[in-house]
Amino acid sequence: MKLHAIILKSFLIMSIGFVFGCTNYKPLETVSNVDVEKYMGKWYEISTIPQRFQKGCHCTTAEYTLSEQGFVKVKNSCRKDSVNGPVSQIEGKAFIVKNSNNSKLQVQFFWPMRAKYWIIDLAPDYSYAVVGHPNRKYLWILSRTPELNDAIYQQIINRLKEKDYNIDLLVKTVH
Repeated sequence: MKLHAIILKSFLIMSIGFVFGCTNYKPLETVSNVDVEKYMGKWYEISTIPQRFQKGCHCTTAEYTLSEQGFVKVKNSCRKDSVNGPVSQIEGKAFIVKNSNNSKLQVQFFWPMRAKYWIIDLAPDYSYAVVGHPNRKYLWILSRTPELNDAIYQQIINRLKEKDYNIDLLVKTVH
């Protein structure tokens, strides 16, 4: 019963935040198309707008695999409190939004809540990706390697500014 109350409170807080936390941003554009099979695999978090659920995380990665049921399996991992700390993992599912050319997903770690996972920048060779949310409060810069070339990173930052992201909130991930 206590768990149900916590889930209900969390859902209500998130709902209030989405209703009253909205600002007048221009619509967030996603990439035109994502080849889901190329997107699968391991990604390293290069930087993020820190979230409560990632507190104390270092060496953060995300691994995506296609399921036979048509959704994407998601496994997020990090080391808690230091690069040598214990590994913390969570597994979830991602569902591709119809008519989005695979650039919009709904990620679910706890039923029934789903979060928007929009791919807003993607290298032609799938060497980096940027994932955001239309409210601009969530942002992840991902790479296939633990480090990203500084010039490429700066180009991504410049494009994020054009998309109305507050890049001052970004924190680089320690690997």
